[in-house]
Amino acid sequence: MSVAIIVLIVIAALLVIYVIATYNGLVRLRNRAEEAYSDIETQLKRRHDLIPNLVETVKGYAAHERQTFEAVTAARAAAEGASGPEAQGAAENVLTQALGRLFAVAEAYPDLKANQNFLQLQNELTDTEDKVQASRRFYNMNVRDLNIKIEQFPSNIIANMGNFEQREFFEIEDPAERAVPQVAF
Repeated sequence: MSVAIIVLIVIAALLVIYVIATYNGLVRLRNRAEEAYSDIETQLKRRHDLIPNLVETVKGYAAHERQTFEAVTAARAAAEGASGPEAQGAAENVLTQALGRLFAVAEAYPDLKANQNFLQLQNELTDTEDKVQASRRFYNMNVRDLNIKIEQFPSNIIANMGNFEQREFFEIEDPAERAVPQVAF
């Protein structure tokens, strides 16, 4: 009888250890996903801060292109106000398209294309776009891992008890928007 009690105690202890380890793993994955989303927000903030400088530089050369400037400004405001990966992804897509039109306007002004300030801003924006893409990939990787852990048996039982919820991926819905805008100077 004492052997059966010892076996039951060992099984119960192993079950408790498994529950604790699984719960802590879910917490770790959730925190990594939150950290990764924060990285995206940091890069998008940098992007949003660069845009007014870029618009002002182009404005000096192409004052009659007011509609393009207003579209970029409105898209930037919408992107800054978006919350959640899905809404923010859609708003960033609109902003990317508006920036593409802004660069197309700049194409018509050779003096602007040679302007050091414009070139520096363009390089910084390109660097920021690369960092945004890297941050998106890192976030989506962490979300994938969290979502898998939440769905898999038996960790899904612990996830349900701990109120862990799946997260949205930060992705672009329209395949045409997935293509990198081509801007030639």
